[in-house]
Amino acid sequence: MNSIFDELRSAVYSVWHRRWVVLGVAWGVCLLGWMAVATVPNSYESKARIYVQLYDPLAEQIGVGVGDRKRDIDRVRQTLTSAVNMEKVIRSTRLGDSITTPKQMEGAVLGLGKAIKVESEQDNLFKITARTASGSMSDAESAKLAQDVVQKMIDLFREENLSGSKGEMGSQVDFFDKQLAERQKALDEAQTRRTQFEASHPELAVGGTSVLQRMEASRAELRGIDADLAAAQSALAAINGQLAGTPQTLAGTSAGGAKGALASAQAELSGMRSRGLTDNHPDVIALKNQISALKVAAAGEGGAAGTPNPAYSSLLSIRAERQANVQSLQSRRASVQTDIAQVTSQQIQNPQLAAEAQKITRDYDVLKEQYDKLLQDREELRLRGQVESQHSAVKFQVIDPPSTPRAPVAPNRPLLLLAVLVIGIGAGCGAAFAVGQLRSTFATTAKLEGAFGLPVLGAISQTLTEAGRALRKRRLKQFYAGSVALVAVFVLLIVSEAIQLRMVA
Repeated sequence: MNSIFDELRSAVYSVWHRRWVVLGVAWGVCLLGWMAVATVPNSYESKARIYVQLYDPLAEQIGVGVGDRKRDIDRVRQTLTSAVNMEKVIRSTRLGDSITTPKQMEGAVLGLGKAIKVESEQDNLFKITARTASGSMSDAESAKLAQDVVQKMIDLFREENLSGSKGEMGSQVDFFDKQLAERQKALDEAQTRRTQFEASHPELAVGGTSVLQRMEASRAELRGIDADLAAAQSALAAINGQLAGTPQTLAGTSAGGAKGALASAQAELSGMRSRGLTDNHPDVIALKNQISALKVAAAGEGGAAGTPNPAYSSLLSIRAERQANVQSLQSRRASVQTDIAQVTSQQIQNPQLAAEAQKITRDYDVLKEQYDKLLQDREELRLRGQVESQHSAVKFQVIDPPSTPRAPVAPNRPLLLLAVLVIGIGAGCGAAFAVGQLRSTFATTAKLEGAFGLPVLGAISQTLTEAGRALRKRRLKQFYAGSVALVAVFVLLIVSEAIQLRMVA
């Protein structure tokens, strides 16, 4: 511990003994460092915030959803700092005053791209930040330049969202028009080939459908007719069954007795069956038992003239209608079967013509489908472009206009000045200590004893005359004055920096 303390005392004495070296080196380093700090230009930063409105019911009706507009905004935000836009900013501000060559412009574009940031704080809120620093401009001019750069970025954001999409929509509509013209030409040629083929082979006239499609349609129609015919035949059989159980005539009211009651009961039974009641229904069973009993009673009374049964006449008309329906379905079935047989025979007799007819129809259908799809897409795109131009799908407003910088954001000049002062003093102390190490002197008796390995009996202190003490005192005052002057220069630089910042504000 004593050795460490001695070494520290020795170092302090060596530095203090060569204090003029410390002061000289400190002055040199501080002057050079402060001059270097003075050449660093101040950087000023301007900020602005804009709010983007995404909701638009009319745009959503035509397919411009919120997700589409968000992707458009993200695309604009990402391309806003592109080289083309940076060049526009440079040429429209004072940054481009000193640029004369493409190489200088390229360097300015790279530097400005790093100094500009477009950040998304929320879903609809964006912040634009620009930082500028120019040694050829004053602080006030640099601050104004930062504000101009942010304003130009806002203008570019507006152009990219409002007018940039209009040109893109126009070019896309032109592309669809060219594609439609080509498809229209090919479609007309296909229509001409089909017309010529139908004129040459009317028996294989495609009529907008292929032979296979005609066969499939005919077979599907035949299956439907078979199902309808089966249902009509079943209905006819049901009405025949009702006619079998319905009497043709009814006994007159003059007959009276059992015959009149029998006729009334038979009419009631026919009504029940016309309503759909089966023979197993309790009412039907009871009525049939009653009719059986009345028939026995009526047989003993003898025959009598009767009147036509209206229920029977109604069932006859229904049966005639259903028979006509069955005959119509049978006729249609025969016609469809004939058509299928004719097409099948044509395919068997001339398969090449059938294949050609199928190819012509297929080509025409494909071209027609493509043409209709392109036409629909073009109209949707044109409507979307009109909505975006007349009723913009993206609206925004400036929440915070570009701010005017009041103080530089970089460099922290007071801190740099203090750092230079500390480095200068440290460099002076280090230089003095290094000089002391190079000199073959000993600051303490312990170091002398350790260097030679001999005991040191004592040390004689320095004795000065009156003139020497006066000279020493005068030099000490000069050293203090030099040290105070160094600190005073530092304070003066700090004050001048504060004054300059106040002038900018």
